[in-house]
Amino acid sequence: MRNVADMNMATALHMFRKMLLTGGVRFGVFKCAKRVFGIALTLYTSYVAVQWIRYGRSSRRNRTEEKDDLLDRFMPNWDVAEIHNIFLECEPADGYRLACNLDPMQLPLVRFIFRTRRLMLRGSEQTPVQTGGLVPYTKSIGWAALAEIPEREILMGSVTKPWEANVKFHSLRAEEFIAFREPDYVKIVWTLRANATPGGTLFRTETRAVATDGARRKFRLYWSVFSPGIVLIRRLLLFQLRREAKSQTVGRIRGPVLTRYLNSKNNS
Repeated sequence: MRNVADMNMATALHMFRKMLLTGGVRFGVFKCAKRVFGIALTLYTSYVAVQWIRYGRSSRRNRTEEKDDLLDRFMPNWDVAEIHNIFLECEPADGYRLACNLDPMQLPLVRFIFRTRRLMLRGSEQTPVQTGGLVPYTKSIGWAALAEIPEREILMGSVTKPWEANVKFHSLRAEEFIAFREPDYVKIVWTLRANATPGGTLFRTETRAVATDGARRKFRLYWSVFSPGIVLIRRLLLFQLRREAKSQTVGRIRGPVLTRYLNSKNNS
């Protein structure tokens, strides 16, 4: 009987130690998660503050190597701007074609960002759509192709009120977009551009936005809060573009690309 009692006691002690260890592990995980969340919240708050301060100052940057004639024609001055570049091992025309046909909704993180925005602004549930590619999809929801250099660059533009929960984009013709001054709107343009460079293509996307009268404060707050997601989407699309350029059969003849690049430099 004593042996049985000793065994029961040993089993009880073992279970008690296991409970303590399990609880300790759970507490440790919770404590670590809490600390990570605190750091992330601090970084996000700092980012929002920086974006609030920087608002309206990006147009003062030195644009000697960032000049884009199409963008400068439609929006020579702006309140916010974002530029992202990536190198592709393919012909410029192939890189441009792949970019125009990217499907952003294939990426779970992009869908999560859109869903988070909808929840934060209390927007209505959107019906899932087949994008059919980045450019066709944006055209279908209200963006317009304001200008294009075939197989090299396209400039998309729209006017909107991005702070609205169920945002609507309004397309305008090129000259109408340039002259648009209606209060309480934001004018937005973005480009997809493929430039020949030694060994492949330097792909570039730039977004500019400017608020009309009455919209500056609202857009400043919106951009400060939501720009991390907007920037992350741009970067995710570039990574997706690089993966597709590597996986698909596209022109990767480095010699002609380098030759055309050098010839363009000599002729300029």
